[in-house]
Amino acid sequence: MVTGRAADDPASGTAALRDRLRAALTEAMKARDRVAAAALRSALAAIDNAEAVEVPEVRAGAIEDSATGLGSAEVPRRDLSAGDIAAIVRAEIHERRSAAAEYESGGLLDRAGRLRAEADALAALL
Repeated sequence: MVTGRAADDPASGTAALRDRLRAALTEAMKARDRVAAAALRSALAAIDNAEAVEVPEVRAGAIEDSATGLGSAEVPRRDLSAGDIAAIVRAEIHERRSAAAEYESGGLLDRAGRLRAEADALAALL
């Protein structure tokens, strides 16, 4: 959750969809809606993964060459725009709908229905 941002800050749009996803996850968990909770957890994880930065090549070396001190080896995460986050959620929806079509063509209608329900839960928040 992003805190301390003004309402007119362009980055506050970034937090809006993420906050809606988190609030919907809480509601889905309270309602024991496993399908929606799974979809929301997956979408939030995809957003978190997109914010991750590339890890430099790890190589063996002497201890004295390593970073020292609290947080010295940490780097800030990427800042995603509201459009980036919406694109990630749309990709999650598309992925579920295409997988549901494949399951349906294979005769696995219960799995297809679950994936369609997950896609609908995410689409409702866009």
